[in-house]
Amino acid sequence: MLPTTAYSPQTQGNGSLNSRDAARHTAGAKRHKYLRRLFRFTAMDFEFATWQMLYLFTSPQKVYRNFHYRKQTKDQWARDDPAFLVLLSIWLCVSTLGFAFVLGMGFLEMIKLLLWVVFIDCIGVGLLISTLMWVISNKYLMKPESKDYDVEWGYAFDVHLNAFYPLLVILHFIQLFFINHIVFINHDWFIGCFFGNTLWLIAVGYYIYITFLGYSALPFLKNTVIMLYPFALLVLLYMLSLGLGWNFTKGLCWFYKFRVQ
Repeated sequence: MLPTTAYSPQTQGNGSLNSRDAARHTAGAKRHKYLRRLFRFTAMDFEFATWQMLYLFTSPQKVYRNFHYRKQTKDQWARDDPAFLVLLSIWLCVSTLGFAFVLGMGFLEMIKLLLWVVFIDCIGVGLLISTLMWVISNKYLMKPESKDYDVEWGYAFDVHLNAFYPLLVILHFIQLFFINHIVFINHDWFIGCFFGNTLWLIAVGYYIYITFLGYSALPFLKNTVIMLYPFALLVLLYMLSLGLGWNFTKGLCWFYKFRVQ
């Protein structure tokens, strides 16, 4: 059970935060604290970050329950410990190098692919999706009575990281063992197309569901169920891909090779 004791920073007589607490809770102060801890590995809780990664697969609701606890105790929804980001980066680098090895790339091609995946696919796309969801949630999903609240950009980025991790493990790690072995995903066989596209269905489905859980956990948002609507399009695309023989993994392998040419 997580503690549920509310956090009440010291206030002045009019009920507002005093100057010291107000400065400490600004976005800039939180960002500075986060970046400072990014270079202090001894200050990171890797055990807790590993726990979160495990539960994102088995019970993601428990992860967001901890976000509630952080809001109560530290007055912020977003993570203040970069340990999860560091472990995710390690997973991304190792799995990308594994992908390059499976595709038979040379050393320079491996480095090029790693740079592409880290800075474009992970950081670039992640910043874009997080900013888009941050704008949409603050502009269109706020309850009328919640004008004094807002979705933190850092929280939107955390939701993306949470949703991205299972997708990464499924498509960049588990799938590696089947691309050229067992079911031979990267071949023109139906069983390979079926198995590979099913992994994509599960991975993207995880991303949609964990994103929905992240925003539905915020009590001042409304109509968050609309974030589940892409499931219908996902299933339709999956059925269409099997009927037309579109092998998503084969397309990804071609795209990775094209990138590093």
